[in-house]
Amino acid sequence: MSWLDRVFCEDALDGLARIPDGQIDLLIADPPYGLGKDYGNDSDKLDTEAYLAWTEQWITAAIPKLKTNGSLYIFLTWRYSPEIFVMLKRRMTMLNEIIWDRRVPSMGGSTRKYSSVHDTIGFFARAKDYYFDLDAIRIPYDAETKKARSRSIFVGAKWLEMGYNPKDVWSVSRLHREHKERADHPTQKPLEIVERMIKASCPPGGVVLDPFMGSGTTAVAARRCGRQFVGFELNPAYCALIEQRVADLDSTSTQTSNEQVTG
Repeated sequence: MSWLDRVFCEDALDGLARIPDGQIDLLIADPPYGLGKDYGNDSDKLDTEAYLAWTEQWITAAIPKLKTNGSLYIFLTWRYSPEIFVMLKRRMTMLNEIIWDRRVPSMGGSTRKYSSVHDTIGFFARAKDYYFDLDAIRIPYDAETKKARSRSIFVGAKWLEMGYNPKDVWSVSRLHREHKERADHPTQKPLEIVERMIKASCPPGGVVLDPFMGSGTTAVAARRCGRQFVGFELNPAYCALIEQRVADLDSTSTQTSNEQVTG
């Protein structure tokens, strides 16, 4: 299909029309938060009423693209997550509210309220038989924990050998300016988070849709995880950034493969 493994430099509402219904395994959305961020355009400068109306518009256009057993993750801020969760719950089943603890250093912040150091992530599914591969995202127990569970009733237990189910609080550092993943984008998400979503909720070889590609983390994560992707991005500079990140990944993968063959 001509739209696979591509990021189109256009508005998501226009681009979604090119995707046939029922073709997407996983939708990962990291839309503007309605906080007035500068993405090189006015996409994050809507007032509350307009922002929520626009959100309902793209949600209505995007959900039909999912397969019947498809899932959706959406990054949000606490300011609008209640309203947007209600929009989604009218159309899908809510499975989790995930809190992403960004590991913000304990300095500075507000003096008139509690400092906000997390993002909210909603996890939704279209049907009861949604795809979810827990084994792909289990977190290994350390040696001390395994030793403490050495009684006969624990020997050979799958959960002990493979690890535990990630909880709904994900403590993953935001990408500070010196981070090796960091690209020139104000709200870039860590690969660790997006790869967890993809491994858990998109089957190998499946298709991930990201309506707001930004720095292209979803495209890179999908490629690294052996999935296909499609997405949209308004800013031409970010489109070029995504293309470069994917090309760099492909180049590194090719070089590694060649080294393994010649080695």
